[in-house]
Amino acid sequence: MLKEFRDFLIKGNVVDMAVGFIFGAAFATLIKSLVTNIIMPPIGLLLGRVDFSQLFISLDGNSYATLADLEKAGAPAIKLGLFVNDTISFVILGFVMFMFIKSYNKLKKDEVVVAKTKVCSECAMEIPVAAKKCGHCGNTAV
Repeated sequence: MLKEFRDFLIKGNVVDMAVGFIFGAAFATLIKSLVTNIIMPPIGLLLGRVDFSQLFISLDGNSYATLADLEKAGAPAIKLGLFVNDTISFVILGFVMFMFIKSYNKLKKDEVVVAKTKVCSECAMEIPVAAKKCGHCGNTAV
């Protein structure tokens, strides 16, 4: 079992997976920054100087000037702006990952499986493709 585990680690499955997680986390941070700092400010400007990150509905009945004030008070709220930002981040990240995987699949070459054995027409046993005579039954018409 230890040998199988070592082989699993050495063959790159775990390393590839770890690199994928690290790359994915870094890429998600980049996309979140893109949405928060580049995409949402112009959209908010077009919609009348709305800062989406500050859109919330206070559930305790009180009014708060900013999201920081609400969080400082510890009041429950529906944070619509943060949800919109996260939704846009998710859509962009999903689209980019879709395009990445689609292009990767186009570049990946299909492996051609070459048969190493054939079946003897007389005894139905598997023999090497290069065999001129079946080693099981002696058939020469293989």
